[in-house]
Amino acid sequence: MWEKGKFCRLTLIKKILFFLILFTLFSQQSFSLPKEKIINNFNKINNISFEFQQKIADKIEVGKCYIKYPKLIYCLYDNKNKKEMVSNGKSLVIKNNRYNKTYIYPLKSTPLEYILDKEFILNKIKNLEPKINIDKMIEFSITNESNLVSIFFDSKTYNLSGWKTIDIYQNEVVFQINNLEKNININENQFKLPPLN
Repeated sequence: MWEKGKFCRLTLIKKILFFLILFTLFSQQSFSLPKEKIINNFNKINNISFEFQQKIADKIEVGKCYIKYPKLIYCLYDNKNKKEMVSNGKSLVIKNNRYNKTYIYPLKSTPLEYILDKEFILNKIKNLEPKINIDKMIEFSITNESNLVSIFFDSKTYNLSGWKTIDIYQNEVVFQINNLEKNININENQFKLPPLN
């Protein structure tokens, strides 16, 4: 009788261990599967266009952007200043068309240096564990040269859905992507820097 009880306990322990191992493997796969899908999806993208909402502190701006990898971006803000943001891969220009003011920055001095570099993002997220944030987005936090950039991907489509950075004034900048289109025909001329004043 005692041997039978010992055998039952050993069988129960084996079953519990088996289910714990299965649960651990399933948990790891549940995170690795979306990561693999994000990497596969992102790998196939050459360019994207999208509408955006950008929040800096309490100020919200909206507009439309085009990104061509690597490191090219053109954004037109839908505001009274008709602000434009353009990167040719080396420099970033922000132009206020209302007042005809143009500001130029080296791209490498901005977080866009990393955000617009698809290969950099892919190499980083391969070695990172994603987390699900409160908006149900898959988030990867990337640290590089004291810059922290959070990149967000949609948990259903695995498309890029935005990013979060800190600007030079230490404001949190949250950039949300909407209505994303992939691998479309893009006019290359829009990535030419506007004339400087």
